[in-house]
Amino acid sequence: MGQARAQLLASLAAIYLILAIPHVTGGLTDDLEIMWGNAKVVTDSSGQQAIALTLDRSTSSAFRSKKTCQFCRIDVEIKLVPGNSAGTVTTFYMITEGAWQYHDEIDIEFLGNSTGQPYTMHTNMYARGQGGREKQYKFDFDPTQDYHKYTIIWNKDWILFLVDDKLYRQIKNNQMYGAPYPYYYPMRVYATIWNADNWATQGGQVKTDWSQAPFTAYFRNYRAISCPQYENNPLCLPASGWFNQELDESRKQQMTQVDSNNKIYDYCKDPKRYKNGPPPRECGLN
Repeated sequence: MGQARAQLLASLAAIYLILAIPHVTGGLTDDLEIMWGNAKVVTDSSGQQAIALTLDRSTSSAFRSKKTCQFCRIDVEIKLVPGNSAGTVTTFYMITEGAWQYHDEIDIEFLGNSTGQPYTMHTNMYARGQGGREKQYKFDFDPTQDYHKYTIIWNKDWILFLVDDKLYRQIKNNQMYGAPYPYYYPMRVYATIWNADNWATQGGQVKTDWSQAPFTAYFRNYRAISCPQYENNPLCLPASGWFNQELDESRKQQMTQVDSNNKIYDYCKDPKRYKNGPPPRECGLN
């Protein structure tokens, strides 16, 4: 999944450089730049500035952050593709720049579905090219009817995934036990929409219905707070509620509730993946 997206990024980034697409400016896009495809800045129905990413038969679309960060909090509000979105994938993720085989990545992918069927939020992490840490979730709401806030928090101790400020997943830094963790290199934020009907919906059994195109997702209220390990941004200190401290009881309860009610796949508990041996050691640690 991640490798297919990386190949897409590599080929389309070349187009981006050739076309020399100008940076969009003002408001939301002070921090972001459009890369390719039918991506554009719009004013949504509430009067706020948003970036619309559109997919059709001829092209996907994407934007990225102008800056990288190493240890940071990223927030963005997203309104996903309504109706029959089967085969499409809308993404919000962070990735290092360099050789793919050694890359780090923290990602959220929204897997489309047939009309009336729920989206799947697919989360994963790569460190030094090692991935396969997938967990998937369903929502208690329709993510296509309004905007919802999605957050990635990455520091030296953990990675957190939040939806509307509710904690869905925590990945701990277990490097001392041999588990990979993205620690040494900064990442850039990307958002894309692309066709992945070979795997995205029911394992690829449901294909993209191009008669429903174009497919459009909207992004707004992007915020990036950089929290380098040796700087003292007040938003990164323990009093901020997130960085460099243990989760409080309310956050632990949130994650327990999500695991019970929303989680639909956990790589640690997939017997098909570990027929010839135990799951990764961090599964027992977590």
